[in-house]
Amino acid sequence: MARIMAIDMGRRRCGIAVTDPAQIVAGGLDTVGTGDLAAYVAAYVAREPVELIVVGEPRDMQGRPSDSTRYIEPALARLRKAVPTVPVVRYDERFTSVLAHRAMLDGGLGRMQRRDKALVDKISATIILNDYLESKKTL
Repeated sequence: MARIMAIDMGRRRCGIAVTDPAQIVAGGLDTVGTGDLAAYVAAYVAREPVELIVVGEPRDMQGRPSDSTRYIEPALARLRKAVPTVPVVRYDERFTSVLAHRAMLDGGLGRMQRRDKALVDKISATIILNDYLESKKTL
C-alpha cells in the first residue's frame, strides 16, 4: 500500500503528516514554507509511494470556506501541478489548531515549545490526517 499525506496549509508555513505504508498510523513529518511546498511534496512522492494527499480546508462556523481559503488556493494549484498523478482532496480542518495546542498541553510541552508555530502546524496536519482516516472507517 501507499501512504496518505495530509497538509495543514497556511499563508507562510505548511505542516505535513503521513501515514505508514499500511495506512494505520499517522505521524508528523515536517513543516515547510508554503512557497516550497510543491517542490517538497514532489520530492517526497518521488521517494515514497503516496496514494492520496489530504489538504485541510479552512471553514467558518457555518461550514462555509473561510477567508483564509483565498490565500491557499494558489499554493494548492502549484501542488496539484507538481504531483498530477496523486489525487488531492480537501478535508474540513476546523479547530485543528485548537486541538493541536490542547495536545501540546496534555503532552506536557513547555510554554516555549507551545509557541513553536511550526510544531503546531505539524501536529495540526497529523490531526487532519487522523480525522480523515477515522472518517473512512465509518463509511
